[in-house]
Formats: sequence, C-alpha cells, structure tokens
Amino acid sequence: MNTNFLRLIGIVALTALIHSARAELKWEQTSVDLRPAFNDKQAVAHFKYENVGNTPVYFKSVHASCGCTAAQTQKEHVAPGEKGEVTATFNIGGRTGTQVKTVTVQTDDPDPAHATTVLTLKAVITPLLEIQPTLVYWQSGEEPKPKIITAKATKDAAIKKLEVTSSAPGFTAKVDAGTAPNEFRISVQPRDTTKAVYATLTIKPDSPASTGNMFAAARVMPPAPTSGTAVTPSSKAAVSTIRHDLATPAPTAGSPSQ
Repeated sequence: MNTNFLRLIGIVALTALIHSARAELKWEQTSVDLRPAFNDKQAVAHFKYENVGNTPVYFKSVHASCGCTAAQTQKEHVAPGEKGEVTATFNIGGRTGTQVKTVTVQTDDPDPAHATTVLTLKAVITPLLEIQPTLVYWQSGEEPKPKIITAKATKDAAIKKLEVTSSAPGFTAKVDAGTAPNEFRISVQPRDTTKAVYATLTIKPDSPASTGNMFAAARVMPPAPTSGTAVTPSSKAAVSTIRHDLATPAPTAGSPSQ
C-alpha cells in the first residue's frame, strides 16, 4: 500500500479522534443581575455550567476583576455530563449605585473560543439616602438666603433624624422633616457671600444599619473678573475648578469602583 495513502488515512483518523474527544463547558448564563437589600453586606452570583463534551474539563484559573470580589469553583475538574457552578461574592462595603464586576474563567479546552469565559455580576445597590442636589452655591454678593438639600431615606432604613456638619465655619445647616415620608430638608446658609468659600457637608443618619456617612457640598463663588482685571494662571485654575465642581456631584461614600 502506498506510504502517502497510509499517512493520509492516519491523519484522517487522528482528526476524527480529536473531534470525537472534546471537552466543553456549557454555561447556563454568563451574566447575573442582583439587587441586594440596603443592609446586605454581600451580593452572591451563581454561574452554573455543564460539561457537554466527552472528556474532562480542567480549570486553569478563576480570576475576579477586583479585590472586593472573590470567585471560586466547586471542583478542579468536571467529568463528562457533570454539572457545577462558579460563585462570585461581591463585598458591598459602602458602595452604592450600579456595580459591575467580572470573573474570568480559563479551562484546558483546546478550542480558544471555549477556553476562556468572562462572567459578569451586576449589582444595583440602593443608597441609604438619596441626596438632591449634592451641591448648593451662591454667587459672590448674592443675598445669603438658605438653600435646600433634600435627603430621602430608603423606606426600610428606619432613620429618625440626620446630623449635618460643615467642614468650614462659613456655613450653617439645619435639618427639618420633609413633606414626604422618610424625607428630610437640609437648610444650608452661608454667613456671608463677600468671600469665596467651599465646604463639605457630612450627613450622618442615626440608623444603626447605616454603612457610612453621605456627603454634599456648599460653595460661595469667587467674584467674576472685571474687564480691566488681568487673568492670571491661578485665577484660570480657580475658575476651572469651580466649573468642574458645578458639573460634577460631590463624592459620596461608596462611589463605584472596579
């Protein structure tokens, strides 16, 4: 028999063997949406899989996108037809809003399309307090009348009162009950508006379930430069900072992070 023909038969047989012996994890879902309760410490996602191939699948690595998320498998390898799951545990801490975390799973599947899978955990965390607006300000020389910040508490938080303190003595803050249930009105007032001043307002709920303080900001704007006033680099920087602060809400405890 021709040697080349025998070699061709061997290649065909080997190819058929490779295709018949395959390992593949089939995932039930690769993305999970969670809505933890306001006092939950963790959000846990379960990603279920099955080995639909006819050879075992071995896990090479399971890696979370950040230190606040831990991921683990139930086993090191999965036999043909066997099922299991990867769990991803996100430690909420003081974070609020929408948090997106990923887990990258690598197996020994020879097919690159199946060897690496990215699992996504999305947690929507309701803040203890919703604060609007997060910045109140007065123009230079404006009448120093109080301006209102509204803080609305999560209905299950059982918050009875708020304590608000200013980082600068140029502002006072008074808290009253709002017009709706679980609502508070924070009246912020500058002592005068002849000088530019900035303050962080720390808002502390009395609820023991609180995961931390919230923050807002108050500012008296600097005088606008007159036509005969030279614009220096320092004044340009000050104006730029003010514009940025007006466009960007003050940071809150638990800003999203990867």
